[in-house]
Amino acid sequence: MQSILIVEDEARLLSLLARIIEIDGYHVLKAQSAKAGIKLLENEDVRVVISDVQLPDENGIELIQRIKRIHSYIEVINLTAFGSIKDSVRAMRMGAFDYLTKGDDNDKILPLLRKALAKANHQFKTYQLENAAARPYSFETILGSSPAIISAIDLAVKVSHTNTTVLLLGETGTGKEVFAKAIHEESDRKANPFIALNCSSFSNELLNSELFGYVAGAFTGANKDKKGLIEEANNSTLFLDEIGELSLELQAKLLRVLEDGTFHKIGDSKTTTSNVRIIAATNKDLRQEIEHNKFRADLFYRLSVFTITLPPLRERRDDIEMLANYFLKRFANKINRSVIHMDPEFIKILTGHEWKGNIRELKNVIERVVILANGETLTTDLLPIEFFMHDNDGNDSTQPFNLSIIESQFIKKALYHAKGNKGEAARLLGISISTLYRKIEEYKIV
Repeated sequence: MQSILIVEDEARLLSLLARIIEIDGYHVLKAQSAKAGIKLLENEDVRVVISDVQLPDENGIELIQRIKRIHSYIEVINLTAFGSIKDSVRAMRMGAFDYLTKGDDNDKILPLLRKALAKANHQFKTYQLENAAARPYSFETILGSSPAIISAIDLAVKVSHTNTTVLLLGETGTGKEVFAKAIHEESDRKANPFIALNCSSFSNELLNSELFGYVAGAFTGANKDKKGLIEEANNSTLFLDEIGELSLELQAKLLRVLEDGTFHKIGDSKTTTSNVRIIAATNKDLRQEIEHNKFRADLFYRLSVFTITLPPLRERRDDIEMLANYFLKRFANKINRSVIHMDPEFIKILTGHEWKGNIRELKNVIERVVILANGETLTTDLLPIEFFMHDNDGNDSTQPFNLSIIESQFIKKALYHAKGNKGEAARLLGISISTLYRKIEEYKIV
């Protein structure tokens, strides 16, 4: 939870300030010394610090630099009993958001706090984006502040420091492999390479070879011994995506690995041992698969010791703009384009879209529009034709009311229904083919 930290050695004033801020709906942390305040900063999600200048163990102005070293996005408001221009200027140079004289703070603190919090939250989003780019496979890369994603991250952080098997559930494109990599990177196994396998990409025979390996002469073409991925992932993590696609035969072999860490290579009578951690993922309902005798119940219970369900993008709409901005910067840098903004109407349509393909779909859409963009701003006319097919019978309040945008969208819909046939699209719209061509050129419809 985002918090406001008050550092004030005078107990009466500390309680009064906390009460004023809490009544306005904020979560407040309290400290009566710089040392206690720093300890809270290291363990809590603090966005704004309100600090007295005269603290028993440190000058509050000097404290600003220590706070900024911990988290640069935190904003600091200094309080003093005796305001001076010299101290005010010094505090601002150190990076303070503002400087208040005690006695004036009751009326001014809340408006000032709101401004400081807005700035801190904006800086925090930038901090998240920068960390995501710097550490491609850490929990910092999992962008978002919606309760559903925060809950999933909290669970993943807790299990990452164990050797427990993890089952990741969620729709296609929700980021299950990203979570698996982050869990590995936070574990004691991170020094060894993370290994991933999509179980739906191979036939049963090939999957058997890939997972468990074989010895020379096991079958035609087996000229030498081959390690399987379970053996390759000894002392590391093996991510099995689409685990529901495993055959019952291979499920039985995997169950033994989970139970005692042993298995037999194809054609080998000797037992092979591997200290592997399994993280599995699926978008299937495995309980339903069990009812249809397509998945072993005993394997399911071994896999689901610790289950994390990843939310679809439509259940975390507040995160869409942040994610879109991340992909915008990423792809603009990749192809050396100067696209840096998203039009407000563009953001509205992104936020209102159903995103059946989840984050993967959003990523692909942003990559496409960045390539198509001519200027610095992404606009609605860059979105693909099929993007406008889910308008909830015209009742979606997130859709823009600009006439040119609506006309462009209807042309895109007609072209979609006509499968690109412009003559048929013109007939559906009730306009001439020449008018349709003119409109396509005018709105730069692709």
